[in-house]
Amino acid sequence: MALGDFLRRLVSGPGKGLGVEELARRLGLSPEELQAVQPAYREFTIPKRAGGSRRIAAPAPDLKQLQRRILQRLLSRLKAHRSATGFERGQSIVTNALVHARKPVVVRMDIKDFFGSTSTKRVEAYFRAVGWSGEAARLLTRLSTHEGSLPQGAPTSPRLSNLVNVRLDARLSALARKLGAAYTRYADDITFSFPAEDRSAIGAAIVTTKRVLADEGYALHQKRKLHIRRRHQQQLVTGLVVNDRPRLPRSTRRWLRAIEHHVATGRDATLTAAQLAGWRALQSMVARKPA
Repeated sequence: MALGDFLRRLVSGPGKGLGVEELARRLGLSPEELQAVQPAYREFTIPKRAGGSRRIAAPAPDLKQLQRRILQRLLSRLKAHRSATGFERGQSIVTNALVHARKPVVVRMDIKDFFGSTSTKRVEAYFRAVGWSGEAARLLTRLSTHEGSLPQGAPTSPRLSNLVNVRLDARLSALARKLGAAYTRYADDITFSFPAEDRSAIGAAIVTTKRVLADEGYALHQKRKLHIRRRHQQQLVTGLVVNDRPRLPRSTRRWLRAIEHHVATGRDATLTAAQLAGWRALQSMVARKPA
């Protein structure tokens, strides 16, 4: 029997699947302690680099600790689709960009309100599909969602967003194979790249992606976040230029050189020491990846 068929039978009736007692055992709590947890969040907004603001729902310390335990003991053992490169072990913006390096055409699309559109209904359905009983799945969903969706700020949300979207990634990956293209998704950032200029294939990728996303409960941002770039233009994928090997944009490299010069000469810099260390680590990661 295939694993999918086994799991569907496992959760096909009331009380089927792994229950709350087993869930509590895996999380190192008693069933009573687990069920007594009252999820609480602190909400605030942060500015987006491209303008506007992003709503963050940060879990209370005790809930955050429990969510980390859920992530480590339950979610980390489950498999996302290989085309999902964001938040996955061994993957990064560099490995995501490498897939699309030196391609004649790169098409980027952006999912609107990605976490906020990943509903509690889909999260609960996923937990049931991987073997938890209805009661345990509802409890896991209550502990990992907020106001009807995945909260941007919870440790569990990034991994859940990949796990819940295995079917989405499988459908878009199959579409890419059919069109002779490559496909990756880094969080809400979808990228297709093509080995040749083929307007029919490019159009089919865009139209079909919109339809698949709608089927899965998502929508694309409007035209300003749909980018089609050829080799004579700057092709950006997850913030890296991929016309040749992945690298930081020239403007970013110049800015960082200026910052380093300011630091070396004792002048004020626009980055803190921690921020500069982060940029240096990114530069190092980009430089050491093979072309």
